[in-house]
Amino acid sequence: MTNESTLDLEEQIEAAADGLKDLETADDVRRWWRSYYTKLGHRRLGRLLLGQSVDRLLEQVQRGTAE
Repeated sequence: MTNESTLDLEEQIEAAADGLKDLETADDVRRWWRSYYTKLGHRRLGRLLLGQSVDRLLEQVQRGTAE
């Protein structure tokens, strides 16, 4: 994975985590999921939903062990 794509992925993870904070209804979650699914994948989104920290996800991206 190149540095450019890693940086873009990090930005997407942070944006998804920020968006997750404002969700109130199931429809909100569905819209959030659809907007980030193609960029981050179901594993990363699921991990965010289950409460894994952004720092942990970013570590996995930098090591290359995530999706």
